Amino acid sequence: MPRDRLVNIGFGNYVYSCRIVGIVNPASSPMKRLREDARAEGRLIDATQGRKTRSILVTDSNHVILSAIQPETIMQRFAQEEEN
Repeated sequence: MPRDRLVNIGFGNYVYSCRIVGIVNPASSPMKRLREDARAEGRLIDATQGRKTRSILVTDSNHVILSAIQPETIMQRFAQEEEN
């Protein structure tokens, strides 16, 4: 059974890598709707520390996490965690 690992999503915020379903760019209209729907339903977690949202993480529990880190950077960190 793989061990759960934490992935840094910026500014001292971490998410379990096994819970992440997708990491997407927030610029498209469907992603903006996803963000607003999650906010209305209380499933939104804002981890941007007041900065611009650069990526949206979707979890297996249907929570939506906003991050100020680029999706590519989070993927690199995700890959590094899997190697270790």
